Amino acid sequence: MQKIKHIGLFTSGGDAPGMNACIRAVVRTALYNGLFVTGIHEGYQGMLDNKLEPMNSRSVSNIIQLGGTILKTARCKEFRTLEGRKRAYANIMAAGIDALVAIGGDGTFTGAEIFSREFNIPVIGIPGTIDNDLYGTDFTLGFDTAANTVIEAIDKIRDTAAAHDRLFFVEVMGRDSGCIALNAGIAGGAEAILLPERSTALEELIKQLENASGKKTSTIVIVAEGEENGGAYNVAKHVKDHFDFYDTKVTILGHLQRGGAPSSFDRVLASRLGFAAVNQLLEGNTRIMVGLRGNMIKTTSLEESLNNKEFKLADDMMTMCNILSI
Repeated sequence: MQKIKHIGLFTSGGDAPGMNACIRAVVRTALYNGLFVTGIHEGYQGMLDNKLEPMNSRSVSNIIQLGGTILKTARCKEFRTLEGRKRAYANIMAAGIDALVAIGGDGTFTGAEIFSREFNIPVIGIPGTIDNDLYGTDFTLGFDTAANTVIEAIDKIRDTAAAHDRLFFVEVMGRDSGCIALNAGIAGGAEAILLPERSTALEELIKQLENASGKKTSTIVIVAEGEENGGAYNVAKHVKDHFDFYDTKVTILGHLQRGGAPSSFDRVLASRLGFAAVNQLLEGNTRIMVGLRGNMIKTTSLEESLNNKEFKLADDMMTMCNILSI
């Protein structure tokens, strides 16, 4: 592989707190090593539309604390076609870009891996998704911040739940991953947690609520949006049909989980991953993801990361949750 001189940097898919801190780290590490950096706005769509911006140290000043992504993000159906990818490649070649750093989730990595193989352009992936569902890293950018956002909401909901002796169902993000639901549920003292990875019959939930009835002044049930019973509203309706004495309420937290200033953990993680991504390119590596394992930055091939669906929920955590909620 020829020596890297010019990095193209983009964010793609759902935004996640910490992306800006990571952009800052990539840009400044590249500049330190004498590389040029071009920011690609709106992900793969920006490659096709030629939305390219040269970046310098000032470009990333005062962004480490910001949520979202200054490079914007978008979905791009055209990039899924060979003709679309050919046009994207022509645009980045015309700009002199000879390597890419992609910040995003599995959809972003799928596109990056295919693009790199087809056109032999080096690419490094940085895991940025609140779902924490990528193989090869213990934590993805944004997960810690999103979990803390949910915990703060649970604490506030419990105040009003206790004041009125109510049962609250709180729906959190997690179509395929229950990491946010499980971690925030335990930290928020939830009485029950419903996850997409585990089958929880409504009869089992009802039994849990029966055991808790009369023992507490408030009850919180966390529901991941992708769990099998159809979300918080359906679960709440079913429970209400069995317990007409429960004053049930539903709160859908939605996209507020993606926003806000990144936590200290996410800022440090973003900085470490951005720094590592540039160094991996300088060492001649490609088609890998940089991730955190233990307290060390490790690499995993994009192919391996995409083809493995690691069960990230510790088996003892649900058991612990059930015991601590009695």
